[in-house]
Amino acid sequence: MEENAVVCHRLYDGFARRDPKAMMDVMTDDFTGRGSKGMPLGVGGIHRGRKEMFGEVWGPIFGAYEMNVELESLMTCDDDTVVAIGNYRGIERASETRVDARFAHLLRVRDGRICSLEQITDTRSWVPVEAARKDAPSVVALSEMGSEP
Repeated sequence: MEENAVVCHRLYDGFARRDPKAMMDVMTDDFTGRGSKGMPLGVGGIHRGRKEMFGEVWGPIFGAYEMNVELESLMTCDDDTVVAIGNYRGIERASETRVDARFAHLLRVRDGRICSLEQITDTRSWVPVEAARKDAPSVVALSEMGSEP
């Protein structure tokens, strides 16, 4: 079970380094992500596939927000389940308004890789996306995060 926490910690290290390759390396090809209903940009809901998670969720979010995913703790729960607790902290790019939202992620690990992540967050703490500035991207390409998987 401890090795599952190590695998999950590598995902958050990837977020901190803006390293999508490191993040994708710890995710299964059939990864399933579930974003909280009410998330900005309509990214809440189920997303199937690790590339889809980047293209449909993390790319749009990192395009509209300068956001840090700050891990506070990891708790192993059973043979395949890890809970991550932390904060999203940053700014909405167009308005430059601060965001500070608590999160819990329910992660499942299979064969040494993360096969699912369910996000629970205070969506009201997320500043709605304002009209985009000309210099703010609507989506951040994986290569712009640091590396292409």
